[in-house]
Amino acid sequence: MSLDFSEFPQLQNAQWKVASEESHYYNCVAYAAGETHRWWWPTRAYWPDGIRRQTTVESFIQAFRTLRYIPCENASLEEGYEKVAIYARNNGMPTHMARQLGSGIWASKLGKNVDIEHSTLQALEGPAYGNVVKILKRSKQ
Repeated sequence: MSLDFSEFPQLQNAQWKVASEESHYYNCVAYAAGETHRWWWPTRAYWPDGIRRQTTVESFIQAFRTLRYIPCENASLEEGYEKVAIYARNNGMPTHMARQLGSGIWASKLGKNVDIEHSTLQALEGPAYGNVVKILKRSKQ
């Protein structure tokens, strides 16, 4: 596993660990949705039926509404809820998603690379993914 820390400058000073081996079977959006058998992306992979195939934050929000997620105000751990975060670049184009584990730690799939657990959402902010622009939550099943 090789990470380019110039793409993730804040990861160098964050608490994080590798949580799985590399896999090309799924991406970060699928991982945030709880799937590890296919890619999710609006323009070239699985995308929920009836949701516009546009690479926009709004399209990502609508896709996750099909999984009962709704927008919320913060990334704090909330009893009884699962949360996901959407990252986007300054131009508003979504780049990445992360999901919160029951411990409050965040988990991410880094493209075709590994899954990692990271202590904060800010750990992945930077040139590769931009910044967190939206948090969504749903009641635990």
